[in-house]
Amino acid sequence: MIKRTNGFTLLELLVVMVIIGLLAGLVVPRYFSQVGKSQVKVAAAQIDALDKALVQFRLDADRFPTTEEGLAALNEAPGDAVGWAGPYLKKAVPQDPWGRPFLYKYPGEHNDFDLFTYGKDGLPGGEAENADITNW
Repeated sequence: MIKRTNGFTLLELLVVMVIIGLLAGLVVPRYFSQVGKSQVKVAAAQIDALDKALVQFRLDADRFPTTEEGLAALNEAPGDAVGWAGPYLKKAVPQDPWGRPFLYKYPGEHNDFDLFTYGKDGLPGGEAENADITNW
């Protein structure tokens, strides 16, 4: 007499693997779309924080940093900045969530100064995650 052991057949294991694959196919794309949305929100929050630091620089030094001085002026005093009372950031100037530096222009075309990032694709314009994130 043959003794039968308890276990799963190959067919049962394949069915379970197919079900897991289908579930992963539904869940993973939704997860990654949420990651993209959160990166956009992080970039907007970083621009807001940098905007406030630049306004504080303006209040102390009676001017905004030039385009050439850039955002580095928030952590290191420019040579001619009378009244500079920084550093205005606790850490180094952050990069955007996609690993690129924020872009700063003074005088700005849209505000006193323009502060922006081109989004995920790094190109002007775009939609959704690829849209420009700005302070205007």
